[in-house]
Amino acid sequence: MADPTAEDHASQVSELCCECGQFHLLLDNHLYNFQDEVDDELICHICLQPLLQPMDTPCGHTYCFKCLENFMQEYNFCPMDRKKLSFQQCHKSSLLVRNLLDKLIVFCPFKAECQQTMQRCELEAHLQNRCPGFKKYKSELQQKRNPISKGKEDTPTKVETNMPRDLEVPSGGSALVAESSAAAVVSLGTAEPGLVNPAFEETEEDLPQRTSLVAETTTIEIHREDPEEELGMRIVGGKDTPLGNIVVQEVLRDSVIATDGRIAPGDHILEVNGVNISSVTHCQAVSFLRHPGPVLHLMVLQEKGFSNKTAQQDSTSATNREVIHVTLIKRDRSEPLGIKLIRKTDEAGIFILDLLEGGLAAKNGKLSRNDRVLSINGQDLRQGTPEAAAQIIQTTESRVNFVVLRQPGMQLSDPVEDGSTSNNSSSSSSSSSSSNGGSPVHHRRRLDQNHYRRKSYYQKDLPQGYMCHEKTVAIKKEPKESLGITIGGGRDNKNKLPIYVTSVQPIGCLFRDGRIKRGDVLLSINGIDLTHLNYYEAVSALKSNAASHSVVLKALEIIPLNSTEPSQEIKEQGFGWSPLWITWLGLPSYLHCCQDIVLSKGNLESWGFSIVGGFEESKGNQPFFIKTIVPGTPAFRDRKLKCGDEIVAVNGVPAIGMSNSELIPMLKEQRNKVTLTVVSWPGSLV
Repeated sequence: MADPTAEDHASQVSELCCECGQFHLLLDNHLYNFQDEVDDELICHICLQPLLQPMDTPCGHTYCFKCLENFMQEYNFCPMDRKKLSFQQCHKSSLLVRNLLDKLIVFCPFKAECQQTMQRCELEAHLQNRCPGFKKYKSELQQKRNPISKGKEDTPTKVETNMPRDLEVPSGGSALVAESSAAAVVSLGTAEPGLVNPAFEETEEDLPQRTSLVAETTTIEIHREDPEEELGMRIVGGKDTPLGNIVVQEVLRDSVIATDGRIAPGDHILEVNGVNISSVTHCQAVSFLRHPGPVLHLMVLQEKGFSNKTAQQDSTSATNREVIHVTLIKRDRSEPLGIKLIRKTDEAGIFILDLLEGGLAAKNGKLSRNDRVLSINGQDLRQGTPEAAAQIIQTTESRVNFVVLRQPGMQLSDPVEDGSTSNNSSSSSSSSSSSNGGSPVHHRRRLDQNHYRRKSYYQKDLPQGYMCHEKTVAIKKEPKESLGITIGGGRDNKNKLPIYVTSVQPIGCLFRDGRIKRGDVLLSINGIDLTHLNYYEAVSALKSNAASHSVVLKALEIIPLNSTEPSQEIKEQGFGWSPLWITWLGLPSYLHCCQDIVLSKGNLESWGFSIVGGFEESKGNQPFFIKTIVPGTPAFRDRKLKCGDEIVAVNGVPAIGMSNSELIPMLKEQRNKVTLTVVSWPGSLV
């Protein structure tokens, strides 16, 4: 096809496809400009183009998935030999054939601005992340859509790289009601750019009946009594990382965000107070989110899970529903709330079965029977279990913040198995739990998660953009003179961090020396290894050795090469200091702690997560990161995997050096069980 130009854009009714960069109908195959002539064995004999999503027939012919699907809607025979055929008899081509097709070399369609060639499977990531031509096209398209914003710089209202371009708003609106000025239900049937997407890919069993992933953009208004109070969430991502967007990793209990209850881990933050942050660096996003103020307007993209009949029914009645915030205050941790929670047989989520007379919830009077629990203390329970809710309630010291969805006039229509108390076994389709402090019905998950040092064959070079400087600091001091530093981390920390310096006080010998800085990772003191110690062991080791006349400290300074010093760029009033998430990405592999996460699923389920990163010729080796965890899937239910986690290995096979096209099949071929070795860093606190 001809090069896309601004003149072409003005004359086209449709937009360029974000995957192939060319104009075609939504239901048609992608179009590519191949560098070399493609072997006839790899050509579809319906469209006469190289195969896309190849499907094999029982009679030995291969066609594109879309070509064959469209053909079989009108005919019941093979296009080549006219033998009787049904679409259900066909299956995916072998992995070898699919890999050969993915590796075909194509030109970037924007020849005027970009002369690069790449493998076909890498074109989408190239367009979304690196192509100057596609970036120019998107900018021009945005100006035509919003001419009023031409004077504003870089404030698109559309999610730039993380949603398909066709937004469908069903008449019923969203399945969950939220305060939203711009709601859009998005069908995410195709993978995101450069994205391994086992969550969204269909299996061979359900290929002809593909489901869609539903997401929604929502504007949320957050109020703070103290304008400088932290929001209480951790974020990962940024345009200077493979994740691209800013993603919520964690919501802290009893925080401003948890009390509000509408933002959950996995949400993508698109705008802060009208400023687009979908394409800013990590440090810039932290700065925007830490900016003080009594009111904060956030636009977020929230994934709701795979669409199904129940969700569609919910959406039709969403306008009749009401989101209610309720706070119950316990006098001590052991005080029961007097709430019985259940799961229904045909609807995801948790519902209030009953409020015990005289209990805390009944006295409060704001919760009602059949309320659907959306979150407790900021923990997303839209696809949760009564057991998970009970655990959150039992471990809360005082304030228990509920966000519930209420539809007037609804009654519990599904009988629950006898017993809403903890001493009764429950079936897989219906379970219940009481907040009275008893044990949940199902077995509790083990708390010890088997962390271990990153093995030598899992280790990697530092990613581009980082440098580490190891320094030895020898100091002569008075025996009673303190080192004058405070520390954080420790291997007993939730994320198994090494010991790092949180401040250098102006009263100690290290401040006078000037070589140890805030953020330095402490490796040893007087020959004693600190890298394997927990926090209290490290404090003890530092204090005991500080009593001597001389101290030799070994420390590691992590230096991001492509960003300004975070401490200078980011306002920190009201924030206890800790390194930003992006800083930990530059930590050498030998200091990482890994854990193995085992996921299990049924034959017709998806794993429920998507990843970005991997080897690219222009960028070299990049880590693979978890970008999305889909509600209602095995990865979501397991609750160990978090957005921003780095995938180190799959079933013991190191991921270092792999490209997307190599790791995708490895994940998809695991039928019912997969072991992910991951490294988890705490997101930046805002």
